[in-house]
Amino acid sequence: MSTGIQPAELGFFVSLATCGNLSSAARELGISTAAVSKRLSQMEARLGMPLVNRTTRRMSLTPDGETLFEHARRILGEIADLDQLLSASKGQPKGQLRVNATLGFGRLHVAPAISKYVLRYPEVDVQLQLSVNPPALTDDQFDVCIRFGEPGDTRVIAKKLASNRRVLCASPKYLEARGAPVQPSDLVRHNCICIRQGDEAYGTWRLHRDRDNGGRGESVKVRGNLTTNDGEIAVNWALDGHGILMRAEWDIERYLDSGRLVQVLPQYRTPDADIYAIYPQHQHQSARIRTFVAFLSQAFERFELHRNKVAK
Repeated sequence: MSTGIQPAELGFFVSLATCGNLSSAARELGISTAAVSKRLSQMEARLGMPLVNRTTRRMSLTPDGETLFEHARRILGEIADLDQLLSASKGQPKGQLRVNATLGFGRLHVAPAISKYVLRYPEVDVQLQLSVNPPALTDDQFDVCIRFGEPGDTRVIAKKLASNRRVLCASPKYLEARGAPVQPSDLVRHNCICIRQGDEAYGTWRLHRDRDNGGRGESVKVRGNLTTNDGEIAVNWALDGHGILMRAEWDIERYLDSGRLVQVLPQYRTPDADIYAIYPQHQHQSARIRTFVAFLSQAFERFELHRNKVAK
């Protein structure tokens, strides 16, 4: 009797672990729940170790199951990439593509781009996950992460997709009631809406005079009565007239254009938040990642050109 992992079992176990329970895996695989349970039991018996903790309502992976899931997912991805390299249809990527992005930007810009991408490349199965705090760059959970700001980690590839800047803004209602700040130090007397995200210094805003590239800028410790870890909520609070907000221009541009938000301290600039696609170095030959990143870059470039044309 053969022992060890069988190649055909890799896809089965990845489907099982991804679905989260036996019945969902059975539906995806097109077999009965009993057949899924029997096949899993045969794997565990052959390996001599439990892979899944079963309860009446849910299941979870054991430490050995987690190890198998991580490696199986990577191996299947590499097989798909090898098939792509050897295939005569290299221009048509296929397989699974796992994408992570932030909540607000992911909803507004990444999700619509993915919709158009899969119309062009229907053999790619895209899984998009939005999160407040982005995963670690070296985490193998995702194939591509869309981030604000260039990462300092040299173990990953960072492709700049678009320029972006953060701006200070507030509603006309708030500025009419409280007045507009004239210099950064005035911010301490205003109600500022703060966002807790990632590793950024919470409640500290750094501003530079335009064309003052050499200076350290001015740091202002701001405070207010509203704080959140969700950028969309913070924007809605600013629209309601609660205070001054620092937010990426891509997220609030439509409100600046409509006049619902007004830029504050326009003569000062804040740290850039350019948009990057981050992916592992070993994935640089993946047709799925290569075409997806190029597609995003073109989509965002067209958006930037339209935005600059409207601004003029």
